[in-house]
Amino acid sequence: MHEESDELKAYRILLAFSGLKQCLTTNPGYNHRVAECREAAKVLLDSSGKSQIEPLLCNVEPETYEAHKHKLKPILARRAEHYFSENARVARGLEAWASGKWKEFGELISASGLSSIRNYECGSEPLIQLYEILLRTPGVFGARFSGAGFRGCCVAFVESKHAEEAACFVKNEYHKLQPDLASHLQKTTPVLICDAGDCAHVI
Repeated sequence: MHEESDELKAYRILLAFSGLKQCLTTNPGYNHRVAECREAAKVLLDSSGKSQIEPLLCNVEPETYEAHKHKLKPILARRAEHYFSENARVARGLEAWASGKWKEFGELISASGLSSIRNYECGSEPLIQLYEILLRTPGVFGARFSGAGFRGCCVAFVESKHAEEAACFVKNEYHKLQPDLASHLQKTTPVLICDAGDCAHVI
């Protein structure tokens, strides 16, 4: 039996656009993060006697990470923490979704966004501002970047009955912080209200 009431089961998805369109290749930060993750994986694998394995965090068992994470430099520790905590959030998210626990699912989305900012240290100022606006938007269960946060949009999980109000709130609040970028957005669709499809399928 689902813990949330029937009223909370109705949800919609918000896509809030930043107006930022720069190419990811113009920002070297993301590639640096990838290199740092490889370096963290190498330290962890070497420490566990598995130096012959390709240094990717996906090749590091969670138990190995827990046993040797104290050997990581602070910046590498943050990268590894994001990776392993994100995997844990995905597993918890699947359980929350299957149980209809929308509030818990939303909290996991927001935690993912926060870890992306604090531990993976990615995201541009406009996208971080948009994320923070969404967190204080009425009816929003949770939000995060849609991608690495260097351009594009944020995605939010919102209670259906508050979707229109939430979209209007985000539009107005973002315009206060980023008037130039907001002015480049289409006036009718700076925030889209979407519904989830059943699944991907062959047409």
